[in-house]
Amino acid sequence: MAKKKTDELCWRGYPLVRSGSVIYYGNITDPFIAMLQIISTKKVGELEIADKVSLQLQATDPELRPKERVQKSAEKSGLYPALDLAAVWLERALK
Repeated sequence: MAKKKTDELCWRGYPLVRSGSVIYYGNITDPFIAMLQIISTKKVGELEIADKVSLQLQATDPELRPKERVQKSAEKSGLYPALDLAAVWLERALK
């Protein structure tokens, strides 16, 4: 059977969904997701590049209050370091 082609953007096996300056990383049906919020950007040539990124590992349980959902949080310089840390957190939390 052929693989089903999707238009979903994935990184390290988990989907990435962007809404404005917030990027959600992971499956919403899993117990945890990572939320990355772009705090500031810098201009490199003609491109806007993420400069500071805040990230949180959040539980997806709707019974929890928003403050109780946050399991871990950090701030990184750049999108790649933030995504890299989010991937580690997500992998460990979903084991």
